[in-house]
Amino acid sequence: MVAVTVWNEYVHEREDDAVAEIYPDGIHETIADALAERGHETRTATLQEPEHGLTESVLDDTDVLLWWGHAAHDEVADDVVERVCNAVNDGLGLLVLHSAHFSKPFRRLLGTPCTLNWREAGERERLWAIDPDHAILDGIETPVVVPEAETYGEPFGIPQPDEHVLSSWFEGGEVFRSGVCYRRGSGRIFYFRPGHETYPIYHDETIQDVLANAVEWAAPTGRSVTQWDNVNVEASE
Repeated sequence: MVAVTVWNEYVHEREDDAVAEIYPDGIHETIADALAERGHETRTATLQEPEHGLTESVLDDTDVLLWWGHAAHDEVADDVVERVCNAVNDGLGLLVLHSAHFSKPFRRLLGTPCTLNWREAGERERLWAIDPDHAILDGIETPVVVPEAETYGEPFGIPQPDEHVLSSWFEGGEVFRSGVCYRRGSGRIFYFRPGHETYPIYHDETIQDVLANAVEWAAPTGRSVTQWDNVNVEASE
């Protein structure tokens, strides 16, 4: 059992009716519920909360942090970014989801622009196993097919990954390194590409299984787990 905090900027769901229809309680709640169903202790945090919900005490009680961001990267306070990066170096696991490749913590930890090519075309994506024996793919049958997805394409402005787990192929011909692993200090990082907000990708059970495996892979060993009951720490507005 791993103590997980799912962070989401929670902007699109509040401003776009189409996204709210897919994720009425927010992407963070969909992911947190899926991980809780798979035996993990989950809580959520969002951009709108004081300190973005990522206080020192929250991070101290978190084994793995999931980060989803897209429209508000620049609104994340630098002191919170430093706190998250320090926690990763001290052993916090970090899962970086979809457009969070452009988030401040990921770019700072990797030290590169993390740029890429993209098209929002709603095309089919196939995720192929590059390292089929990796723990993140335990029990996962590949290729994983996402019927409709935003298209990402190389070149992807990241350092050489420590481990390359998955690559995507799209109908338009693009290929992309969609599942890559890094170690920074004592912490493990996994970037996982699928998850554009206008498609119900995080409702897919196979995608949820990949995330659950990644949480277990990224969790620091020998760290005690705080017993939560799917706590939501989102502050009232």
